Amino acid sequence: MNQITKIDTLCRACGHGGCGVQIVKDGEKLIKVEGDKNHPISKGYTCKIARASIELREHPMRLRHPMKRAGARGEGKWEQISWEEALTTISDKLTLFKEESGAESVVFGHGTGRDFQHYLYRLAHLYGSPNVMTPGHMCYLPRIAISKVLGFDIPLVDYDNNPECLMVWGANHLNSNADEYCAINLANSLKRSNKVIVIDPRRTAVTERADLWLQLRPGTDSALALGMLHVIVKENLYDQDFVTNYASGFEQLAERLEQFPPEKVAEITWVPAEQIIEAARLFAAAKSGAIQWGVGIDQNVNCVDGARLLLNMVALTGNFDAPGGNVVFMPSPVMPAREFALFHKLPPEQQKKMLGGEQYKLGTIIGRLTPHVVWDAILEEEPYKVRGMLTFASNLLVIRENAHRVYEALKKIEFFVTTDLYRTPTVEMADIVLPATTWLEHDGVGDHWKSHGYVFPRNKVVEPVGEAWPDIKIFAELGKRLGFKEYFWDDNRESFDIMLKPAGLTWEEFKDMPEGLQTKPVYHKYKQSGFGAPGRKYEFYIHQLEEWGYDPLPDYHEPPEGPLRETEFVDKYPLILTTGSRLTNFFGSEGRQSELLRKDHPDPLVEIHPQAAAARGIVDGDWVTISSPRGEAKFKANVTDGIDARVVSADFGWWFPEKGGPEYGWRESNINFLTDDQGPNDPMIGATPLKGLQCEIRKI
Repeated sequence: MNQITKIDTLCRACGHGGCGVQIVKDGEKLIKVEGDKNHPISKGYTCKIARASIELREHPMRLRHPMKRAGARGEGKWEQISWEEALTTISDKLTLFKEESGAESVVFGHGTGRDFQHYLYRLAHLYGSPNVMTPGHMCYLPRIAISKVLGFDIPLVDYDNNPECLMVWGANHLNSNADEYCAINLANSLKRSNKVIVIDPRRTAVTERADLWLQLRPGTDSALALGMLHVIVKENLYDQDFVTNYASGFEQLAERLEQFPPEKVAEITWVPAEQIIEAARLFAAAKSGAIQWGVGIDQNVNCVDGARLLLNMVALTGNFDAPGGNVVFMPSPVMPAREFALFHKLPPEQQKKMLGGEQYKLGTIIGRLTPHVVWDAILEEEPYKVRGMLTFASNLLVIRENAHRVYEALKKIEFFVTTDLYRTPTVEMADIVLPATTWLEHDGVGDHWKSHGYVFPRNKVVEPVGEAWPDIKIFAELGKRLGFKEYFWDDNRESFDIMLKPAGLTWEEFKDMPEGLQTKPVYHKYKQSGFGAPGRKYEFYIHQLEEWGYDPLPDYHEPPEGPLRETEFVDKYPLILTTGSRLTNFFGSEGRQSELLRKDHPDPLVEIHPQAAAARGIVDGDWVTISSPRGEAKFKANVTDGIDARVVSADFGWWFPEKGGPEYGWRESNINFLTDDQGPNDPMIGATPLKGLQCEIRKI
């Protein structure tokens, strides 16, 4: 008779992960995923995506063996091969490319990492490539990069000290559990906080709780922030002590803010001037206030300026590193991910060859590329030719902007390897495909790359399907074949021991600590040690940006498309398109194979206002075509008054596994046929605009 057991581990069902869970087993059979009520971050919370993990682990589309292409690229013809043949072929190709064209001719890439990204960087840096491509150029990393320029790690909301005023800006963390956070912490704060301000073009569960909802025009976040700061400075609502003793450049910032009075900002953003004033006063007057930001501020041409403006708002209102404010938490007590990633092993002459590094200097701070420079190097061979690419956990054809260019680049590249859990449209374009394990099938040290001060064990609960390997084993075996045996290992647990050594622990000791390790937060650290930027002060006028040739002060620039463009263009594409909003059922392009996740969200949806729908003869549930100057895609209309009549919001990440390979319907409802990567982009990090493009909708 089998015995029911529970195993403590850390969920990674979504790209951010970090929720403590217990896996219920009957013998070796997985029964369900339950939340761990004692986990300090997730506090018993678990989501629908986590609950679908058992179904997805056993899905018939799982990759179970290494494969090599047996026909033309994209035809779906494959031959099963051994791991030995796969790794030998890959290492031989990479060695050849390095000898003939330099290590920079190979690009490494990943989607949102599953706690493996630092292993990928370790391999890339030892190999000598400065080119690592991620979604980070417009997802979270702009906030990381500008924080580093200012001399600190990214400040996070101090939920445990209950902010009196919580401002949720471009974030719907009840759906996404993004970055350092878990939905339960925002949900609890929404119940407790005295005042809640939400900035979002769409009505969401978070806006329903708001005391004040600023429904801005997509892509105008930095203008709204400038308008609010104008009020805070003009009305002397700022922290005089902070400005006098711990900051520089305030006078220059105040002069720039003169250009953005609430009345002018109202015209730009569509937010009434009185709401801008009210929000600024409300946030500045609170005894403690915090800004919960999200990718909404990252996905436009002003993304870095948007991030530093929100940091400025936190600093000016006395909420930087303050209890209940935005706090720079202390590092977790393990080896920092950057140190483990061996950034110092990448020679300076190779660092200078990073694609786009001269143009997007903030990308060099974090060592990540914006993808369009990779497609340039493949398609146009400028500034040099990229010959090989290795990607992990990334469905490029569906998830990257300007899908036309992605497809052409994958067709042309000389050698393409991808590692994934399932067959996807991108997998079908590869030369070699490697099968990875799910989060249920391997051990790991979790959350070490985050900034909240915690680190947790991820315990394997079931054996892998087929011949699937953990990603970190793939990196280790490739690294050894490429000549770096001394930096890798034969057993993954040896790498965990390396990471845990500063904490005085081994993996065998740590794996039985589901509560993890935490470094307790310390507040107002700048009062003792200052800031990390030159002069040890917080810089409103950033001299490093000036030296790089960027504007040292934050500003606002119109999106490349919008209602201010020429009449003929706006008449043809009258609606403003926003995309990238998070869905409860899916993470990016993941989970479309799941019956559970598709049950109540079976189709790609576009939100459209009743007025705009009626003008086009569209009723709720109609199939429609969305078109832009770049392409079109098919969606089902969700008619709602929760969006402005001049705006539509479309799901992203859609493909249809049920339609079969090799295309899986990836061309049908892919909103990235409408998005662009050709610029203008954010000048400092290369973020591409997913908010504020123009489109039209017609009924099919």
